[in-house]
Amino acid sequence: MSSDSSLSRVGLRLALWVWFLAALLAGALGFVARLPDFGVPVLIAVLTALTLLVAQRVPAARALLDATDVRTLVALHLVRFVGVYLLFLHARGMLPYAFAVPAGIGDIVVAAAALLLLVMPLAPARRDRALAIWNTLGLVDLVLVVVTAARLSHAQPASMRALTLLPLSLLPTFLVPLLLATHVILYRRLKT
Repeated sequence: MSSDSSLSRVGLRLALWVWFLAALLAGALGFVARLPDFGVPVLIAVLTALTLLVAQRVPAARALLDATDVRTLVALHLVRFVGVYLLFLHARGMLPYAFAVPAGIGDIVVAAAALLLLVMPLAPARRDRALAIWNTLGLVDLVLVVVTAARLSHAQPASMRALTLLPLSLLPTFLVPLLLATHVILYRRLKT
């Protein structure tokens, strides 16, 4: 590994940590809770676009992502087992059914399928097809979750308050944009 590559890897990790800490701070200081009802989906869109812009336009980031094993990008989606927590919050009356149950079940299914993709030995052609199907389902699930959250936040802001407070505020400020971006990056990787 060259020193430039090592430096790029350190820089990318540092950038991700800074982003994570900024998201944590935004949640702790109540920034996400004070956004207008359309603010969270806009924030997700902007952060996703910025992530994809860096991934596409910053040569060191693009080279690093191109060299990253696809399995690593898939493994990132294991965090979507957070769906269990969404179901738990619904059971405690802290999130509405219309959001928590579809989002929770969808995330659990996508995370479980990611786990299967990581452990099942598949021939390259089958693996690529399974990965493409999983990637599409995962992306559609995330988009539907964001749209549902935006719709419910507009109609009944109090019902979605849990998503604006820590730890769930990390979803719109860090995890969802990162996961959306990895789906797009995986599409590019599957084409090459």
